[in-house]
Amino acid sequence: MNLKTKRKHIYLDDFDHRLLVACLVTARNEYQSEEKPLEDVDDLILKIINAPTKKLRVVGKENA
Repeated sequence: MNLKTKRKHIYLDDFDHRLLVACLVTARNEYQSEEKPLEDVDDLILKIINAPTKKLRVVGKENA
């Protein structure tokens, strides 16, 4: 049985990106103080930090 991995894409502006990384670092610090494993949180932080950037054009509707 060969299952295909589903991927999800999210688009963040700079503020949201920094906020997400800060929240993950806070969670990592809490895990560390509780002596829980950190590998998964570390991997997620690195994925978010190293994620490629893409310029998007946002098209909005005028109030009609």
